[in-house]
Amino acid sequence: MSLNPEQLEEHCKIILKSPRIKNKIVVLCEGPISDIEGTRSPQAYKNMEKMPDANFYKACVPTWWRQKRPEFFNCGDRASVINTYFNLLTLHNHDTTNSYLEPDRLFAMIDLDLHLQKIDDYIFPDTEAIFCNLYEKSEVKAQNAKLHRIWITGLIHKEAYFLTPELQSIFDDYPHPPMYQDNPVEVNSIYMDMADKISSDPDLKNNLNIQRALDRINHCLNCTDLDKLQDSWKTEFKNTSDEMCKQQLIMALLTIRKAKDYWGQIKPPVDWSGNDRVFREQLSLEIGRFYSEQSSDVKCHIPFFFNTLHEFV
Repeated sequence: MSLNPEQLEEHCKIILKSPRIKNKIVVLCEGPISDIEGTRSPQAYKNMEKMPDANFYKACVPTWWRQKRPEFFNCGDRASVINTYFNLLTLHNHDTTNSYLEPDRLFAMIDLDLHLQKIDDYIFPDTEAIFCNLYEKSEVKAQNAKLHRIWITGLIHKEAYFLTPELQSIFDDYPHPPMYQDNPVEVNSIYMDMADKISSDPDLKNNLNIQRALDRINHCLNCTDLDKLQDSWKTEFKNTSDEMCKQQLIMALLTIRKAKDYWGQIKPPVDWSGNDRVFREQLSLEIGRFYSEQSSDVKCHIPFFFNTLHEFV
């Protein structure tokens, strides 16, 4: 969902006038706001934290962060998140008496993509520049973290963080075992399916996108075209016995191949009485709680993000 100028202004004014953001960090994220269309009010916006993507990031807040926890707001698509960020600052500066916002505590989290999003009047000109300054070899560049108010995920879309290798234990132990293509979820099988479609990925076939993708992972696989990349990744993944090397290959894959469609294929077991979307949403919150208990290592993008935010409390 993309906000038009009128919707953007209304959206920002409600956030600014919300008492719950007083003395707190505000995190803008991608996600639907259509459920509150026509009922824009502070109470409706409070319920926004129960909606994807805000509910996932809220679940990821570290367990040790007990006071003045961040407030999350969905803002539509990536462009609308960026527009909301700058419009909030503009409106606040024009009328500070009607704003609970503290500009130094305003942040945004947007999804990495293969498509470039330009950003005007910011210290980084576009989304890829943010990514390159914030990450290297799938790790956060800790020394640069405090430069960023608009953060970008280190993997393509937040759904990639639902399928990282360490989550296998979550799938194995979940009370209602998740299924993928009629079998219990095995993340390695999903990675192989993702790799099988590298050469036919329509986003990767775009000349600008393929070069961008290859540049992101040349520390791991140095290839010149999609067919070679696909073959090299599968060969390395099948043959390596080095867990660190395998982890690096997985993170490289999740940096260039979208996981959203594969996450969407995860289904509840046959004895589940609800619908698939609700099942995945509940599972994603369990994954968020998993991240909330992890250390803020540079390899752990989301925990590191929150650890950086906490320094602004």
